[in-house]
Amino acid sequence: MTGDAFGLIYAGEQMFNMRELVDVRAVGALPVGGRYRMIDFPLSNMVNSGIRNVAVIASRNYNSLMDHLGSGKAWDLSRKSDGLFFLTPFANRDNPGVYRGAVEALKGSMDYLKRAKQQYCVFTGSRIVYNTTYDDMMEFHLKSDADITIMYNRLANDRWNGPRFQDARLSVGKNGDVRRVEMDVEQSSLDCLSMDVFIVRKDLLLYLVDESIARGDYDFTDGLLRNNVGRIKMMGFEYKGYVSRLHSVASYYRTNMDFIDQEIQTAMFRGANRIYTKVKDEVPVRYMPTAAVKNSIVANGSVIEGEVENSVLFRSVYIGKGTTVKNSILLPNAEINDDAEIENAVIDKNVSVRNRTRLIGSKDYPVIIQKGAVV
Repeated sequence: MTGDAFGLIYAGEQMFNMRELVDVRAVGALPVGGRYRMIDFPLSNMVNSGIRNVAVIASRNYNSLMDHLGSGKAWDLSRKSDGLFFLTPFANRDNPGVYRGAVEALKGSMDYLKRAKQQYCVFTGSRIVYNTTYDDMMEFHLKSDADITIMYNRLANDRWNGPRFQDARLSVGKNGDVRRVEMDVEQSSLDCLSMDVFIVRKDLLLYLVDESIARGDYDFTDGLLRNNVGRIKMMGFEYKGYVSRLHSVASYYRTNMDFIDQEIQTAMFRGANRIYTKVKDEVPVRYMPTAAVKNSIVANGSVIEGEVENSVLFRSVYIGKGTTVKNSILLPNAEINDDAEIENAVIDKNVSVRNRTRLIGSKDYPVIIQKGAVV
């Protein structure tokens, strides 16, 4: 990619359907795939595209996100010039201290935007999992002389088969021009789903943000984009790889379970473009004589004495003797004691499940145990 681009990641999405999972953390800080966080994917995509000036815009519950990102060293963004920036809201005359949408977040980040030396902005969200570089998209943007280019994928290639009305849909012409944007439509004939990735010239972005704020529009897609269809040249760039969106507990569960699939693992983590994350020095997994593990991801630091099948275990998880864990997601430091039965569940960080406890949900409605609970 041309070095004339900087990156912006909006990590302040309000995902109320994620329930207890986002009560104490931003969506971008959600653990996924055994050792990653959601923010790792857009951030790695930018680094792999040669972008060396990246800002993460937070809104609320961002302590764990800040801890994870640190100085940006894991992504080679700890630099004297440019690097990784973390932008948080602050109360002033124009902002109460919590952003009402991505447009207001951009308005609150004006100082960073104006200081950026690069001409183009790659603006993304943090709730979608994919692995790519933005090189081809930038080339398409420049060749088509677009004002805004939107990355999208087609409905037929999307892994999620649940409710889709929360995703923005695009009407894209044969030459790639975006003719219509739909939001919150429960039934739609459009099959192009926005991936919350946009390329736009910096000076145009500044103008459009000010214009949207003046109208009282705080949502980027529903406000800024929809109001400018036909006014500016808006193009769509199709992405054909693996995509998974978070907008519910079921989608979070499905995304983690996807990573057990060998084909998806290869596409996401064993190709030319690496996904970087914060490195933690943990001891290897200890499989005790009574352990039996099948078709699962088990991260370092875990101790397994029971049976695990078709599950994703994050770092430092303990599975006791006589315990069975099936089709479940166990986040870091979860402790499942002896003779328990866990199936179709999402167990958050630092949860302790007592002896002989049964937690059984369904794939569409997995059981959720909130962070730090004792069951």
